[in-house]
Amino acid sequence: MSRAGDAALGAGLVFVVLVGGLLELGPPGPSGPMGPGAVVLAAVAGAATVLRRRFPVGCLAVADAVTFAWFHFDYPGRLITAAPLIGCYALAAGRGWRAGVAGGVLTALCTLLTVRFGLSGDWFTDQVFNAVPLVAAATALGVAVHSHRAFARGARDWAERLAEARSDQARRQAAEERLEIARELHDVFGHTMAAISVQAGVAVHVMRRRPEQAAEALNTIKRISDEGLAEVQVVLGAMRSENLCTATGGLARLDELLDIPGVRVELTRTGENRTVPVTVDLAAYRIVQESLTNVRRHAHGATRVRIELAYGERLRIVVRDDGSPGDVSTTVGGNGIEGMRARAEKLGGTLTAARTADEGFEVRCELPIRRDTT
Repeated sequence: MSRAGDAALGAGLVFVVLVGGLLELGPPGPSGPMGPGAVVLAAVAGAATVLRRRFPVGCLAVADAVTFAWFHFDYPGRLITAAPLIGCYALAAGRGWRAGVAGGVLTALCTLLTVRFGLSGDWFTDQVFNAVPLVAAATALGVAVHSHRAFARGARDWAERLAEARSDQARRQAAEERLEIARELHDVFGHTMAAISVQAGVAVHVMRRRPEQAAEALNTIKRISDEGLAEVQVVLGAMRSENLCTATGGLARLDELLDIPGVRVELTRTGENRTVPVTVDLAAYRIVQESLTNVRRHAHGATRVRIELAYGERLRIVVRDDGSPGDVSTTVGGNGIEGMRARAEKLGGTLTAARTADEGFEVRCELPIRRDTT
C-alpha cells in the first residue's frame, strides 16, 4: 500500500470511529458523550494507523493506549478497537511471527486491563473472550502475509541467481567456443601455409629442368589455397553467428566438398534438429573433409562414396567408400585419421576407421550434441 493509501486508511478509521460513535453504529459500547477528547483520541489512532509501517511497535502501543483511554473516559462506540487490530496485523506482517506474537500478547493484556478497569468488568468476561480471538486472528493473518512475502522474495532471489548462473555459464561457453574457433583458424592457416610453402619450394627447384612438374606444383598450390580459403570462410561464418553455442557453419556447406572427379558422392541426413554447437559443427566438417581428401589420395579405384549424418543426442558421421585403401594413417600436416580421432575425443566423441567387408574403407564418428545447462 502506498503512502496515499495509508493516509486514506487512517482518515477512514477516524471517520468511522467518530461517526459510528455519534450514530451508535457497530457493537454497543460506552454511552458517554462525544467530547473533544474523543476527537483527539480518534485522530491519534488514525495517525498511528498511518505510521504503522515505519514504527510498528510504537504505533501498536499507541493504539492500545488510545483504546484504553477511550473506554476509560466512556466515549461512545467500540469501533476504536479496530486500531489495535490493524497494529497487530502490521507488526506481524512487517517483523515476523516472533514480533507479531509479542504484539498480540501485549494487545490481549491491554484488552484484559481495558475490560477490567475501563469498563469495570470482571477479568474474564464475554467481552474478553470475544476480543482476544480477534487479536489472535489479526496476528495470524499478519504472520501469514509475512511468510508469503518472505517466500516470494526467496523465490525471486533464487530465480535471479539461477538466471545469473546460466548467463555466466553461457558466457564461459561462448568464450570456449571462440577459443576453439581461434584454434581452428590457427590449424587452417598453419596447414595451408605449410603445404603451400612445400609446393612452392618444389616449383622453384624444378622450374627450369622439369617445367611440367613445376606447373603441377603450382596447380597444387592453387588447390590448397582454394581449400584453405573455403575453410576460413566456414570458420568466419561460425564466428558471425549470433549464438556461438548453437550455430551452423561447416555442415551447411558440405555440398562444396562433394565434387570428386570420377567418384559419385551421396549425402544423406536424418534427424529433425540439425542445430549443433559450433565446435561440433566445425569438427564434423573437418572430419568429413579429411575423409574425402583421403578418398581422393588413397582410395584406389573408388567409384562411390556414401556420407551419412544422423542427428540426435549425438551426431553420427559415416563416410564409406568402395575403393582399395592405401596408407591413410597420416597426411600432410598430421591431419589424417589420428588428427580426426583427436578432434573427436577432444569433444567427448569417438572415431573409428577400418576396412569394410567389401574391401572398402569406412570412417565412423560420433560427437555429443546436447550439453547439460543446469
